[in-house]
Parts: sequence; structure tokens; C-alpha cells
Amino acid sequence: MHQVSELLGKDARANESIIFQGCEVILKKRIQELLRHLSVGMYEREEIVAVSFLGALSGQNTFLYGPPGTAKSLISRRIACGFEDPSYFECLMNRFSTPEEVFGPVSIKELKEDRYVRKTEGYLPRAEFAFLDEIWKSSPAILNALLTLINERRFRNGDQIEEAPLKALIAASNETPDDKQGLDALYDRFIVRLMVPPIAQSDHFDNLLDSPPTEARVTVPPELVVKQAEWDSWRRDIHSSVRLSNETRTIIHLIRDALHAQHEILKVYVSDRRWQRASMLMKAAAFFNGRKETNHSDALLLQHCLWTTNENREAVAEIVAKAVQQSGFDGDADLAALDRAKDAYDKEIHQELYHTEDLYETVEHQGEHYFQVELEDYESYGHGRIKSILIPSKELKSANTFKPRTLRGSVLEEVSCKFDSQGVCEIKLDDGYRRTRVVKVTPSVLFHKGDKKTGVNKRLVKALTQQVLELKNELETVRDQVQAQVSAYRLSMASTFVPEVKTELAYKGVQAQVERLNLRVLDCERLLSLCQ
Repeated sequence: MHQVSELLGKDARANESIIFQGCEVILKKRIQELLRHLSVGMYEREEIVAVSFLGALSGQNTFLYGPPGTAKSLISRRIACGFEDPSYFECLMNRFSTPEEVFGPVSIKELKEDRYVRKTEGYLPRAEFAFLDEIWKSSPAILNALLTLINERRFRNGDQIEEAPLKALIAASNETPDDKQGLDALYDRFIVRLMVPPIAQSDHFDNLLDSPPTEARVTVPPELVVKQAEWDSWRRDIHSSVRLSNETRTIIHLIRDALHAQHEILKVYVSDRRWQRASMLMKAAAFFNGRKETNHSDALLLQHCLWTTNENREAVAEIVAKAVQQSGFDGDADLAALDRAKDAYDKEIHQELYHTEDLYETVEHQGEHYFQVELEDYESYGHGRIKSILIPSKELKSANTFKPRTLRGSVLEEVSCKFDSQGVCEIKLDDGYRRTRVVKVTPSVLFHKGDKKTGVNKRLVKALTQQVLELKNELETVRDQVQAQVSAYRLSMASTFVPEVKTELAYKGVQAQVERLNLRVLDCERLLSLCQ
């Protein structure tokens, strides 16, 4: 009976998992269809709309950077259309803007009662979505008041703290804040930062010329728009059901290291808050793509979160792309340990089975090794006829001029020797009558570097072969596991918020890991052949 209930329990869990996966697929298709409606007529703005909408779904603020007339305000209005009955606020900022224009006028009625209270209905404190154009041109009083509102979603109105329903604030400008303005804290609140350039492709530009002005509002089917209860539920689920994968963490650390190494050049500082909010954005991307953990395609979103100025924007994007490409799967195997083992076997095989340097034919005299060189018709005025001389083998790789010895060990002062860089020894023979003869000789090599040794212990060869074979089998297992992951992983990399051309970049990164594992296996085969 217990076994039956256990089986029923397994079936129930399996059905629950199938239902959950089915819901995830439905949600992903719903978001894709919703974005299709929001992007109508937005030439080359699909990715910007998608990432901005992801920011709104996860409660993040977005900064749109670009020249005038590139549809920044239109993007903001379209994002609001994806939600049910949104309260929307929009304001064009300038240095003469007053707090009343943004937060609402002071209530005359309350002022008569000696209370300083603003009438916030229809203004930013009561808006679910807001667009502030040319935000950095605003007055310090407005910008300072924005800090608490957009970060904590609270607004101090007189002596009361009002909860602000703000889901997402989208700000726009054709410039980034100057370092000397003291706006770093406010700028840091905009987690998503998107470049909005003019239309680049000629066919899209021609379509724009032939089209009527793009409508700010679009009609989205009621079943697609996001309800308040759904938004609340999804945000809870993102935190509770989605985790950062080990691969994503590896990518983050690679990016942090690169930013630190290039800090003097790029001047990019990423706060702890920004890293945390960026991780929330990646989790949200995974959630709305129907996954329970992040992957490489989600990490590509970091290119929209970490740049600070137009000067470092492209460099940061390259750092993110490189980190994604460098990161493979974080499997159970310790590849570093396997590589160390392979290198150790490689070294041992060459030391034990092969000559690690050229071995020359030498003779020993008084504990020293010499090359014995035969001479013809040499008459030494100090030692008589000499048929052979001894050249110290230790001088082979030196550039010194030295004296050879006779077979009995006496130094031949009238003879000088010197090796060149090719291992050829030039011998100058002086016969005592101011006549010098030059002889060039090359020491005889018994075994060249890399030649296999003879008489090696067979048990040692067998042991090394077995060790390399076991390592090769382990690497093949790891490779096959990664290859199986890659096949399924490519499908999961498809993202609603990242263009296919960029997810293909992520796929190439994990595919490169398989290729690196293949090279390791091939290297083991090389070591096995050396043992034969």
C-alpha cells in the first residue's frame, strides 16, 4: 500500500511539473504576443521595447539615451499600454521646471490650515508609469525629491508618507549626467540603460517615410494586458522560484574582474545595489522565458545595465559579450584538476620514457665530461704530435673562448676553441711558427632530444598508460555530458528579450567548451601514443 501511495505521489509531482511547465510556455507566448502589439510601427526599436517592458515587469527604472526625435517618449507610452488601465504621467524637464509641475500643486485649502500638502492626483506620486524627458536639465529640488520616490516607491507629502504605485519610471536625455552635478545616486537608480539611435537600415527608413505618424497608444487584446494582481504575483514568483545559475555567476565574476582591470580607462563603477537589481532583471528574463534559472542569454542583458557614459558603452558591451563567450557549463568535474593531472602525466612520460635533451658521445676524465676530437697532422710545440684533444662538454652552450686538453689532461695553451650558436666548435691550431689552422667540428649525438629511451621498465610504461587512459575516459564522460547539455541548452537560450544574433553568440561560447574538451581528449590520445 505504501508503494502504491508513493507511486501516486510521484505521478502527482510529475503532473504538477508538467502543469507548471505548461503555464510557463503559455506565459512566454503571451509576453511575446504582447510585445508584438507594443512594437507595431517601431522600426529597429523591438529590442528596446522588449528590454524596457522587462524592466517594467520587474519594477526597474529605465534610462533612454539618444538624440531628439528617436521615439523615446513613444516607447514609454507603448510600455504603459501593456498594462491594464495604467495611470500615466509625463513631463518635459528644463532648468525652470518647478516641483509643482512634477509632484503637484500645493493645496490652498490645506495651506490655510497651516499644512503644506500637495494635490498629487494626476502627478508623479500617483502614477503607475511616468516619463521624464530631458531629466538631467531639471532643478536640483526636483532631482533630489525623485531619489526616495523612485527607489522606495514612497513620497513625503507634508507630514504624511504616501505609498507611490509607480511600477516603472522611464527617463530620457541626449546626454548622461556630468560627474560634477552630484547626480550619481539618482543615475544609479536607473538599472536599465538603453541607447536609442536613429533608424539605420535604409528599407526601414523608407517604410518610415511612407508611414503615417506612429500612434502613441495601441490596442492590446484584453487577455494579453498585465493585470495588477498578475504583476504582484509575478514579482513574488521571480524572487521565490528563479535562481542565478552557476554559469551566470561565473559570467558576473568575469565581468567584475574585467571592469576592475580596466577601471582607469573606462571609469566604470557598479554599485552593489546595481548588481543586485541587475540580477533581478536577469531572473525576470528567465521567468518570462519559462525557466527556473538564468542562463547565458539572460546574462547578455548586463550590457544594458553596467555602462555609465556613451564613451564606455560599447567597451562594456564587449566585456559582457566576451565573458559570456568565455563561460561554459559549470559541471561537477574539476577541469582544472584534470588539466593538472594531464600536465603531470605529460611531464612524467617525457622524463621517464624520452630524452629531454640531446645526449652526446663523451669521455670522462677526472670526473668531467669531454668531447674527444680527432686531429690530423697537428704538431704541438709543447706536447709533440697530437692525434686527439678533449673539449669540455659544459662549454657547448656558452659563448666563451676556452682551451682544450690532451688525452692526459694537460691544457693546450696554443689551441683555442669556441662554440657557435649552432653547436659547431671552431678550433684554432697554432703550430708555434705563427701559422694558424682552423678546424670546425660538431660533437657526435648519440640520442637526440625527443628520442625514446631504451631499456625502460615495462611496469612503469604500463602504469603510465593506465593512468592516461583513465584520465581520457573521465574527460570523454565530461565532454559527452556537456555535449548533451548543449543540445538542449541551445533551445533554452532563445529569449524574448535578447535578439537571436546575440543568443547565437552565447551558444558559440558553450559550444567552444565542447571543443576545448575535445582537444583535451585528443591530447590524452597523444600521450597514449607516446607510451606505445
